This record gives sequence, structure tokens and C-alpha cells, in this order.
Amino acid sequence: MSGAPARTLLLWCPDWPVLAAEIVDGVPATDPVVVLHANRVVACSERARAEGVRRGLRRREAQGRCPQLTVVDHDPARDARAFEPVVAAVEEVVAGVEVIRPGACALAARGPSRYLGGEEAAAERIVEHVAQTCAVESQVGIADGVFAAGLAARDGRIVPPGGTPEFLAGLPVEALGRPTLTDLLRRLGVRTLGDFAALPPGDVLARFGFDGALAHRLAAGRDHRPLAVRQPPADLTVTADHDEPIDRVDAAAFAARTLAEQLHERLAAHGLACTRLGIEAVTAHGQELHRVWRHDGLLTAAAIADRVRWQLDGWLSGSNGRGGARPARPTAGIIRLRLVPDGVLAQAGLQPGLWGETGEERERAHRALSRVQGILGPEAVVTAVLGGGRSPADQVRLVPWGDERLPTRPGPPPLPAAEPSRPTEPARPTEPARPTEPARPTEPARPTELAAPAGQAGVVRAGVVAQPAGAGAVARPGRRGGAARSGGAAPVPPWPGRIPPPAPAVVLPSPLPAEVHDATGAPVLVSARLAVSAAPARLTVGTGRPADISGWAGPWPVDERWWAPAEARRRARFQVCLADGAALLLAVEGGQWLVEAIYD
Repeated sequence: MSGAPARTLLLWCPDWPVLAAEIVDGVPATDPVVVLHANRVVACSERARAEGVRRGLRRREAQGRCPQLTVVDHDPARDARAFEPVVAAVEEVVAGVEVIRPGACALAARGPSRYLGGEEAAAERIVEHVAQTCAVESQVGIADGVFAAGLAARDGRIVPPGGTPEFLAGLPVEALGRPTLTDLLRRLGVRTLGDFAALPPGDVLARFGFDGALAHRLAAGRDHRPLAVRQPPADLTVTADHDEPIDRVDAAAFAARTLAEQLHERLAAHGLACTRLGIEAVTAHGQELHRVWRHDGLLTAAAIADRVRWQLDGWLSGSNGRGGARPARPTAGIIRLRLVPDGVLAQAGLQPGLWGETGEERERAHRALSRVQGILGPEAVVTAVLGGGRSPADQVRLVPWGDERLPTRPGPPPLPAAEPSRPTEPARPTEPARPTEPARPTEPARPTELAAPAGQAGVVRAGVVAQPAGAGAVARPGRRGGAARSGGAAPVPPWPGRIPPPAPAVVLPSPLPAEVHDATGAPVLVSARLAVSAAPARLTVGTGRPADISGWAGPWPVDERWWAPAEARRRARFQVCLADGAALLLAVEGGQWLVEAIYD
């Protein structure tokens, strides 16, 4: 810790959370506005303060003092995002800026004061430039150390060199920004920073701990760390302007190769590599075109050139897309081409796959699919991503090739497969497993419990599972969070009614209508209480020929959104094995049998 703090200039934007809400969300800062966090006011506008609103008030009390308040939730990401242009504007005048928090940034005052004609002139220059560039009002404080400069900025004050201890001595201990320490100091009779700084350092450390010792140094005008200036991000974008509009693919390919080599050299100079590339083009008529290409490896100069050429080919040729739709061709040739490295990382920061996933064959396939995307559009090539859901169709989401493969729903942990044991039929080794029916983790519990009579399948209600009489050794969870009755603590999956693995090999886009009959030829019916009229014996899919059913398991109920009658859906699923070895997933809903999926 240095005992001689450097001369520091701190720029402070009053009520920054309110201004950030105006910049990002369009909330007028001239109205009575409060920003709430944990139901307490953390910032308020000038008009709100005029009505008696103060920081720390609860929401109800603040609205009681000013009924016309506009309430905004606290969003640190929004504050930081809105403050970035202000920091960039300061860096246009001076160098070596440290962001203290959104709304405040500091820098060493020695350099700006020397080449701008003094500390006061430097402060005026920075405030004026921020106001002209960002339309944001700010104040500057200069003192010895960041802490003292921040307090001086509240009054727009320049503390003379060496006068920081005297400036701090008369301030209340609340200026430390530590409510717990401030309350304790007040009860001990220490009311000002000067009183706190006069205490022996050893006694402060023994009584208040390390944080109290740091606060004691600040009260005495000594910072505990030097400025941590940030490095402005390097401008890696490359741009090429063309006097003659480019309307031919061969000319565009030549321009793409030259620009790709420039981008690769610029990235290599900073020790970086590109993983996500933004391609922007402007036509002679002012039309702007933009596309982002993703890549799970490192984009070389050749790979960048290929993707730019493919994209320009897709824009300029106007090739037919899927379904015969013809994409709109630009109304004029391209006069400006810009490459933006949207995602960069250290050149040695990408670990290749353990089993050779990033080999030559994968790269060749990636180039081919990316070429198709460049011609037909990003939605022309899609891959499947597995996620959560109750039905097999809900668990698959198609994403464009190259996009992040993230599921829209969280997937459950794998379930142990349990083999059903039927009283009259032996268990088949290929027969689909009977799943454990867990309690609903997210849906509201029904007030009553519905237990199935003997011989019927179990029904989940209010976290209780009613199991049919004579069922096999299936783990049955009890109340929510309880262990399975079979003696082990089984994990509760987040999707009640989900079919256990293995998943079907083919999920039909549209279920096929079917008919299920018993041994006498009568249709098999499933009651509202999941009572099966007879054992399924024959299956007829559409207009096909009947097939004998050699084994079956079910029914498994799926009762979705039962609390919303307009959206409720109730059905039961069966897994059947046919005599020819095929295995199907059936569902019965409203008396109609459907084939949902086919097992391998």
C-alpha cells in the first residue's frame, strides 16, 4: 500500500441509474423516477428528490411521498452498457481511464493538467466533451486519491495538492459507504472522518478488522491501491470502399480475399484469432446488408475469404431459396465492405477435440454446409439439439448450422429403465421399459388426490403416486423431495410424464391415426381414470393391414396445463412391440389412437 496517493481526476455522472434507464429504455429522467433494488430506492431523479424521495426508502414509502413516481428495476448490466460511450468519450481526450462503477471513472490528473493547461482547464475540457458527445451532464473532482476525488466530484471541487486530509476531516463517517461500520462508529461517538483518522491504526485493526483498517486509511487520505487503468479495445474492423459498385461475383471474390488477408494480419498482430465473423455491406443506394458467420474452430485467412465470398455470392446472385422463394437481390452494387471480428480469443486458446472432431473431414463438411448457407440462407441447413420436454417431439429443436447449440428447455437427468412385470405375460428383453412417474416440480398441486383402483395405471396428483395393484418392481417416489420406496434416493427429473430412455429413433412430424383391438376384435378403450378395457392384441395403422401385438406397457398419463381449461391436454401413452419385431410409441387422446414415434 502506498502512503502517497497520486493526484486523481474523477468524473461523476449524477443519478446515473436514472440516466441509463432513459438512454436504454426511454424513461424520461426529467420525470419523478426511482430505481429500485430489493424493494428499496437506490437512485432517484431530481424531481423525485424534490418530492421528498431519498435513497434507502422502501417502495411503498417512496410512492406515498410521490404518487406519480415511475419505478424502474435496478439493472447493473444496463448501467454499464449505457456508460461505455461516456468512457469512450473521455478516452478521446485523455488516456489511462479506470471505470470505478457505472457512472464514475477516474484517471491520473498529472498528464491531462500538463497538456491541457492546468487541472481546472482539463476538468472543463473533459466535461464539455462528454456533454457534446454523449449529451450527458457530469461533474469532475480532483484530489489526492480516488476516494477523496470521488467525494470532491459531488461538489465539482478541486482540492489543492496536500489538502486532502483537511478536506476529508470535516466530512461525516457516512461518506465511507459502509453502513455497518458507520453505525458502529456513530454509537462509539466517532462522527467525522477526522475523528476516525485520529484513531491509532493498530487499535482500528484489532477492533474493526481488515475492512475497518482499509476504511481508516481512506479517512486519512491514503488510498489502498493505485489506479487500475483499462486498455481501450483494439479496433480490429477492416473496411474497403470501392469507387465502382461491385455487382459481379468474381469481382466480389477478389475484394473478399484482399480484405480477409488484412483482417487476419491485424488479428495476428494482437495474438488473436476469429471464431465469429460479421460481414457488412453497403450498396450504392444505401441498402445495408449484414450477416454473422460462426465457426467452432479458428478462422484462417482462407476460411475468412471463403465465407465472405460465399456470402457475397448469395447476396449478388439472388439464388433460389427453399420452397422456390427467391431472395431479394440488392438494388445496386456494393460500394463498401466491412469485416467485423465479432468473436475473438487468444490464438492458442482453443483446445482441439480429444477424438479428432476438428479434423480435415469435419472441416470439409463444415465448408460445404457453410457454402449452402451462403447461397440459400442460414435456415437452409439445420441441426437437431436435444433438450427437455414430455414428448419426444418437444425434446428436439432445430437450429441453423453454426449457431450455438443450446436447448430451449433444460433436459432431465437420465432415468433408470425399469422392466414392467405383467401378471399374465412374461417380460420381453426388447420390451420398452416402464418409467418412474415423478411428482410435478413446477406445476401447482391439486387440492385433492386421485388414486386409481386395483388393476389400473398410477396417476400423479399433488405429489402422490398411486400405483396399480400387481405392478412390477418400479421405484415409486413418495412426497416431493422424498426418497423412493424401493430403498434408494432417486433423482427427481424435471419433466413428469417423460418417456424414459432409450429415445425413439424416428419421431413422426404428424402422428399417424391408428386403431387398437383386443383378442375378440373389439376396440380397446381407456377410461378417464386410465382403466384399459382389455389387453391390446392387434394394431392397424391408417389403412394398412393389422399387425399382432406381442407385448405392451402402459398407460402412462400426461396431464398438461390442467389448471387452464382452454389449454389443457390429457392423453395416455403406450409402448407396444409387434410380432414382426417393430416397437412403437402410441398415444390415446379423446378416444383416438395415434402413432407418435418408432423405436429402432
